[in-house]
Amino acid sequence: MGLPQPQPRFSRAEYFGWEAQQPDKHEYLTGEVFPVQAMGGARQSHVLVSGALFARFREHLRGTRSRTYIADMKLEVEAADAVFYPDVMVSCDEADRQQEMAIHVPLLIAEVLSDSTAGFDRGDKFAAYRKLSSLQEYLLVNVKARRLELFRREPVGWVLHEPVGEGEAAVLRLDSLALDLTLADAFGDLNP
Repeated sequence: MGLPQPQPRFSRAEYFGWEAQQPDKHEYLTGEVFPVQAMGGARQSHVLVSGALFARFREHLRGTRSRTYIADMKLEVEAADAVFYPDVMVSCDEADRQQEMAIHVPLLIAEVLSDSTAGFDRGDKFAAYRKLSSLQEYLLVNVKARRLELFRREPVGWVLHEPVGEGEAAVLRLDSLALDLTLADAFGDLNP
């Protein structure tokens, strides 16, 4: 039985060069790299929900200077020495519009939870995201429970907001986008 191989440690600049040569995506946090979707890729439900959010946000923002990004665009969080691939994010920053590999100033980030990522998405990743002064809202999407949890930056700190109403018509207000998101918007593609 062999010993586990040590994982490489990088500076953020080294990570960007290394990551560009890799066949698979990796996130970076304080010198360590972590494979994205290490368990053989995303489930269909994850892909459908991420795609639905991307499409809803993008259509709502059409004609504005805001852009919606999906999981292949990196987010660099300099204050946390981190680089992530959020499932969906929105930036209205003019400098971000010029970036090729990573944006820096999102106002909304959405993560679709899986069994293997939920703890990290709620813990260390959210701690890093909170260091982004531009970030107004963080949306966690629980596919199994068909639940939306929105953390909004408010004067008292980060406050949890949940949808109001019943069933698929329940609405969650995304102030950062001036958008009412229904459960049907997020999960409608999962219906048989």
